[in-house]
Amino acid sequence: MQHRIIVIGAGYAGATAAGRLARRLHREDVAITLVNADTDFVERVRMHQLAVGQNLRPRPFSKMFAGTGVELKLAEVTGIDVDRRTVAVRSADSAEDQELEYDSLVYALGSGWNSQGVPGTAEHAHEIAGRPGALRLRERLARLEAGQPVVVVGGGLTGLEAATEVAEARPDLDVSLAARGGLGDWLSPKGRRHLRHVFGKLGITVHENTTVTGVEADHVTTADGVSIPGAVTVWTTGFAVHPIAKATALEVTDTGQIVVDGAMRSVSHPDVYAIGDAAMVMGPGGKPLRMSCASGVPTAWQAADGIAARLTGTKPPSAPLRYVNQCISLGRREGVIQYVTADDRAVRAALTGRLAALYKELVCKGAAWGVANPTFGMPTRRRRVVGSGAHAQEPSAVSAEA
Repeated sequence: MQHRIIVIGAGYAGATAAGRLARRLHREDVAITLVNADTDFVERVRMHQLAVGQNLRPRPFSKMFAGTGVELKLAEVTGIDVDRRTVAVRSADSAEDQELEYDSLVYALGSGWNSQGVPGTAEHAHEIAGRPGALRLRERLARLEAGQPVVVVGGGLTGLEAATEVAEARPDLDVSLAARGGLGDWLSPKGRRHLRHVFGKLGITVHENTTVTGVEADHVTTADGVSIPGAVTVWTTGFAVHPIAKATALEVTDTGQIVVDGAMRSVSHPDVYAIGDAAMVMGPGGKPLRMSCASGVPTAWQAADGIAARLTGTKPPSAPLRYVNQCISLGRREGVIQYVTADDRAVRAALTGRLAALYKELVCKGAAWGVANPTFGMPTRRRRVVGSGAHAQEPSAVSAEA
């Protein structure tokens, strides 16, 4: 009987984990199922580009995982019973749930936009945390006439990229950014200077140290009573994890992230692994990893290698989870590459300008290529699983492929 591994969610983390598992383990020993509602991989780091009218290259999962042994299940996850080891899913052409049984579960449902509970966001704001939201914003921006105001709320990486992308693609619009702190205040002095230079060149109005407390159809309201006009409001104030984990018996944080150990295993249910935005992972200095592609892919490697090692009785490879840089695109021709410490604090060094834009583009292409070629560069010598089914949980010996 094969050991049943189910991976739920096929973003950067989930798709990477499924492919890596397929490369590590023998097909005869494991059945790997990847559950995802979309047929194509979504490059989340490019949603601001999609929103302004750029067309992204399609990346169908059927092509990505052809010949790997990974079974793709096109369905939405509707529930998880971690005590019975089942996942409830519902496909688009069915009105009823189907139950899938697992021996190991990789939870990679990720996150969506976070309204922060601000009144009016659901009714009036646009988000770019996923493809549906980016496409809705794309349609709305296309209908705007010259001179109309667009306000981006949120001064983090997503907000900076969204504001500059809109301003560059539509110089006829009046673009502004409302940031809770200073503009790029976590960057190095060089990074901040270049950021202000680009914002000034693009004509973006910046409202610093500004908290937005309400969103209306044609403006946002701030905590100090100021009204900032916005025929379109783009909301980029962080991410909220998928709510399903919080409805299970898994140990989760107040925000709904699954608490894991260094191997990405749930501390309450060791047959469940959580990766990407769904997991509360502690990084260097005891700081939680931020929700990002830069965090998600390494956690996927860690989980896949840990599962493979556990099933084959081998020692899992150990690699530290750390940051190297933050890559910020500022439209198609400008960027900032901020080099950081292992725990994500800016150092003096930063790359700016056209070279930084090219660097960021290479990073985006590399991330997508890595997902589209999930088994490239890994050992061709797969390991045999010791035991099978539920009995393959804690092997004591290993049998290598002949």
